[in-house]
Amino acid sequence: MKLFIILILLGVTGCSTTVPVTQKFPKAPDTLLQQCSPLKELQQDASLIDLTKVVVENYTKYYQCSAMVEGWQDWHRRQEQIYKELK
Repeated sequence: MKLFIILILLGVTGCSTTVPVTQKFPKAPDTLLQQCSPLKELQQDASLIDLTKVVVENYTKYYQCSAMVEGWQDWHRRQEQIYKELK
């Protein structure tokens, strides 16, 4: 009977932990951490065709960067919500 009580006490104390378990906030994907590419500048002697090309390229770069920033913000909001739910 004493052996049974000792085994139960060892089992109960062996399952307890004194180390706090904490969840770390996840790292962001590398694709979301890239910086936006700089916009093109127009030369002083540029023609109307050059102006149009630069404007189109800059708009494209802007919308790509905007999509990446929105993706980052969405990812961060979701991860933060999951992290708070775990606490």
